[in-house]
Amino acid sequence: MSGQVKAGYARALDIRRGRVDLSHGGGGRAMVQLVRELFARHLGNTWLEQGNDGTVLPPISGRLVLTTDSHVVAPLFFPGGDIGSLAVHGTVNDLAVMGARPLWLTAGFILEEGFPLGDLDRIAASMARACAAAGVLLVAGDTKVVEHGKGDGVFITTTGVGEAHPHCTLSGSAARPGDVVLLSGTLGDHGMAIMSQRENLGFDTPIESDSAALHGLTAQLMACAGADIRLMRDPTRGGLAATMNEIADQSGVGVLLDEAAIPLRPEVAAACELLGLDPLNVANEGKLVLVCAEQAATALLATMRAHPLGHAAARIGGITTDANHFVQMRTQLGGCRMVDWLSGEQLPRIC
Repeated sequence: MSGQVKAGYARALDIRRGRVDLSHGGGGRAMVQLVRELFARHLGNTWLEQGNDGTVLPPISGRLVLTTDSHVVAPLFFPGGDIGSLAVHGTVNDLAVMGARPLWLTAGFILEEGFPLGDLDRIAASMARACAAAGVLLVAGDTKVVEHGKGDGVFITTTGVGEAHPHCTLSGSAARPGDVVLLSGTLGDHGMAIMSQRENLGFDTPIESDSAALHGLTAQLMACAGADIRLMRDPTRGGLAATMNEIADQSGVGVLLDEAAIPLRPEVAAACELLGLDPLNVANEGKLVLVCAEQAATALLATMRAHPLGHAAARIGGITTDANHFVQMRTQLGGCRMVDWLSGEQLPRIC
């Protein structure tokens, strides 16, 4: 005998019919095989291939911006995206609305025993495409497996590292009375795509998620009038209502929105009406809210509308002086109503 181990002696993963089992999270040969044959096949790069407990990254010249997020969604695959692309977009966008240039991501996967390897392969491939499109690398990761019934297929936690803009610092506490509120596009597309799929609702015009990476748009906005931008936010969980209340609370101001100016797709409006949902509370994954000085509003709005992700951008309100820090909305009927944030998740009329 030669004493050499035969190359490829281990049986390859059965991606098409196989399922996750507890050994895939046990730290042994099965976990290494899952990482090499599935995750690394899609997401591998020189940084990830260092194979150590941490990745040594090159220095950068500017300030670091760090964010972390956990991603849970049902269904895992939905019109316009899936949990894999959502995890990348969500983390890239958290960096982007800070005015930062996204550089690197890490990802932790919590897998449920019995989850189909074919679905996991689709998710990893989707993450790889989203990373490539955004120009970021996934440089570290981890995988754990929980027993069947103690998870929901797959949960993904991501951390993002970016480089801050050299001359501007954006903050939720920077809004001032007289400032303008801009929105980069239609509300509620992502949340209603998820809800319509979950409730098996069909519409003549299908609703697709707006999930997208916003850093290209934010870079153009910063180049246009970075010094006059007070803050940017992505209105994800809790939607526009929660985002504006957070800004009002952080900055100690009031907000007055104009209902007639808020862009909304007809199919999304119809779905919200059918389900008894307020589109202001519905999640978005490819839109941003921007608060800026009045003198820069026209130029920034034009910059938004010239970008593929901002063609439906609108000026939707302004910042006011209000000791109570209320968010209010001028309705299309000429009245005014409070826009409060919810104590929990908005629930549909039918389930």
